[in-house]
Amino acid sequence: MALVDVTKCCVDSIRQISEHIEDATLYIDSGCTESFQFIGAFPVLLELGVRAVCSLENMCALDAVVDWNSNFDATRKIVVMTSRLLSDAHRYIVRCLSTHHSVCDCAIFTSISEIAHSAYPDSPLGPDAFHEYKSLLLQDYEELLKKSNTKSGKSEDDNFLEKLTFDDDGWSRLTSSEVDIPNLEARSAGKDLYEDNPIGLMEDVRQKLAVSVHHFPMILCPFSPRMFVLPSEGSIAEACLSNEHEDSLCPGLPPISSGSFSDGDDIPPGATLTANFLYHLAAKMDLKMEIFSLGDLSKTVGKILTDMSSLYDVGRRKRPAGLLLVDRTFDLLTPCCHGDSLVDRIFSSLPRRKRTTSYTHTKGSQSQVKLGPSHIQRPPIDVHIPIVNILSIEDLEREDSQVSQNVEAFLRGWDAYNQSSQVVNLVDLGNKVHTEKSLSSEIQLLSGSFVSTENFCGTPYMKALLDRRTKDGAVLIKKWLQETVRGENLTVNVRTRPGSATKSELQPMIKALAQSQSSFLRNKGIIQLAAAALGTLEESHSARWDAFISAEKMLHVSAGDTSQSLAAQIGDLINKSLVGSQGQKNGKPESSQGLLSFKDALLLMFTGYVLAGENFPTSGSGGPFSWQEEHFLKEAIVDAFLENPSAARLKFLHGLTEELEANLSRMKSEETKEASSDQLDIDDFDDDQWGKWGDEDADNDDKKDQAYDDMQLKLELRDRVDNLFRFFHKVSDLKRRNIQLREGPLGSEINFSGDSYTSKGLLYKLLTKVLGKHDVPGLEYHSSTVGRLFKSGFGRFGLGQAKPSLADQNVILIFVIGGINGLEVREALEALSESGRPDMQLIIGGTTLLTPDDMFDLLLGDST
Repeated sequence: MALVDVTKCCVDSIRQISEHIEDATLYIDSGCTESFQFIGAFPVLLELGVRAVCSLENMCALDAVVDWNSNFDATRKIVVMTSRLLSDAHRYIVRCLSTHHSVCDCAIFTSISEIAHSAYPDSPLGPDAFHEYKSLLLQDYEELLKKSNTKSGKSEDDNFLEKLTFDDDGWSRLTSSEVDIPNLEARSAGKDLYEDNPIGLMEDVRQKLAVSVHHFPMILCPFSPRMFVLPSEGSIAEACLSNEHEDSLCPGLPPISSGSFSDGDDIPPGATLTANFLYHLAAKMDLKMEIFSLGDLSKTVGKILTDMSSLYDVGRRKRPAGLLLVDRTFDLLTPCCHGDSLVDRIFSSLPRRKRTTSYTHTKGSQSQVKLGPSHIQRPPIDVHIPIVNILSIEDLEREDSQVSQNVEAFLRGWDAYNQSSQVVNLVDLGNKVHTEKSLSSEIQLLSGSFVSTENFCGTPYMKALLDRRTKDGAVLIKKWLQETVRGENLTVNVRTRPGSATKSELQPMIKALAQSQSSFLRNKGIIQLAAAALGTLEESHSARWDAFISAEKMLHVSAGDTSQSLAAQIGDLINKSLVGSQGQKNGKPESSQGLLSFKDALLLMFTGYVLAGENFPTSGSGGPFSWQEEHFLKEAIVDAFLENPSAARLKFLHGLTEELEANLSRMKSEETKEASSDQLDIDDFDDDQWGKWGDEDADNDDKKDQAYDDMQLKLELRDRVDNLFRFFHKVSDLKRRNIQLREGPLGSEINFSGDSYTSKGLLYKLLTKVLGKHDVPGLEYHSSTVGRLFKSGFGRFGLGQAKPSLADQNVILIFVIGGINGLEVREALEALSESGRPDMQLIIGGTTLLTPDDMFDLLLGDST
């Protein structure tokens, strides 16, 4: 039986469009870039004859001179690949066309299908979305060229310099429907030829430019052949998963399941896009899905999928498989807690690539008001892997100098036909850019992502690490390093201990493999992975993670006792975080708890309230703790924000943080003045002071006004904190309101008594029950067209069809709507191993990769 491989399916999809991308300049947006890095697609693109791969959001006229295949002809063919709606990417596509006037063929590939475009509430396109967009694009391009021919502006030299500003993020010139056309090609391609005949220009554009729009669904980020998430800056991952209502926790997570069903306008945009993605993913992998769902939003997605399968899958012979859709809100603890997973530690400790400016917040965008909070700013999963300790300082300085010389030579050669003063300006510009962003500062972070195809003797690195705990994963990396060093015939003097991996053991081997450029390129996969593991072994990261584990254990132990004990433990964590923040400022954290910030304490408070709701269920919305216990917690949080308003960016403090910071600055200033005043000698007092009593009265009035303002600010802050605790009450009431959790033992209760089942997350429990063919409360089967036919008609003749079981399938795809983490993947693979089903293939996917910090931003931070 053939193995299902998500990564291979993505690469095969790229090869299937080889005719379109051959000899083309390829523009990809940030979502595609993230996807292609994980897939390892760039060598494939080079093999298929792509001239250059460029950024869609940051394109410029200099892209025309970049050519992998040394073809110096003018750019005649461009391909745009986007993970967004066509309406979102439109202005960038127009910008590409306006920059490259010699283009005759433009092919556009989007990961959003025609059906999804027409069903998405904010999309202006209808059922025939691709044909409609092709017509609209040509119309806008014609209008743009017409305006450019009649537009008077700066001189060409001034415009040319303006186009070379490196600090431009690609958005400043896209603030209206007019896009500046760079003069590098426009000087000869359009204006002179059609200056007196705009009608001829329009007719020529229609004949000259061939535009085609296609669907390319396989834009995803596979960590391994059987685990994937969606690109963080794609339309599907950013779409709202929950509309604003009583059961909603936040836009980035599904609502609490209460048994209701969304229909029509109540369906969140994310449900529609997710269903369309999963349908086309199954089609690409040639799978016929039996669909099961757990949760209200999953039920909605399952119904959309079933309806699509009924319409389009009739008569097709495909490989049978099971699809299990799960709402993230069934288990909020697992992604919030710091589990035993090296992958989770790596993605929590390494810095991420900065997001491009949000498509929905472009100045002048007509969709800004409409879209607003329905777009979630997911943190990129593209990590920066530090290699500063691998390269020597001499290497950095030598590379820095060489790049400076190359920039100067390139700029002189690029505009050599201009006068000497123009060349001097260009060189000065290059030196300015080089000074502001030197290579030595940029190379400290190796910008890149893990590649799922990188492997050791056929075993993909990430696949092996996802199946192991933190210590086992680090030891495995050390073993790979030792074997690679031995294969390179290198000698490294380092003492190693079996069964452990430390920084002192890994770093010498990494440096040895990176000594020569050829060795570095041959072994870049294991070098990057080992360098990432080194980051997690740093004291600052490992100590903080271990401090979280210790605090979470104390919360779980207290949750097994009494509500008073749990409330006291939460309050203790808040107080220690405040003391720890002061200790960190002085460079002396007092204990392991001192490593945790106030923001960390708020995340632990969220965990505590979830545990309180599961262990001390309430019948109302008053919360799991007494009024006195909760009042103590509220006062601690109010005091914390008064002392440090910028401790955390919280959505419930939106608009108040600036006032709190101003109040804190004023109080510090007054304290400084009072301290200075106390230094005055009392003997300086003289009779002249008696005449200033009127001024003192005025000062007293000012102080009264200020005291009134302070009181108003504190009252407003207390109101905001009350709103925060109402949110905590909703979370603590999750088990009572969620009918599936209420009816069965699938909650995320965790204890440390050694019971392996209750200490696991939801996916482990689900798979254990499903593969054991036990009933799962709330698990709904979405019958296929044939199943409904048997049920409604042939069943009367004794031809009824039995309800299928997930355990009967040889391929199971689990998709968690809202996101997954590495710990859940490891536990799911563990459940599969314990089931004794070596023939079963398990694929795990999710909306995004979740770390505890990501969960904080979704639940309490400002992610929308």
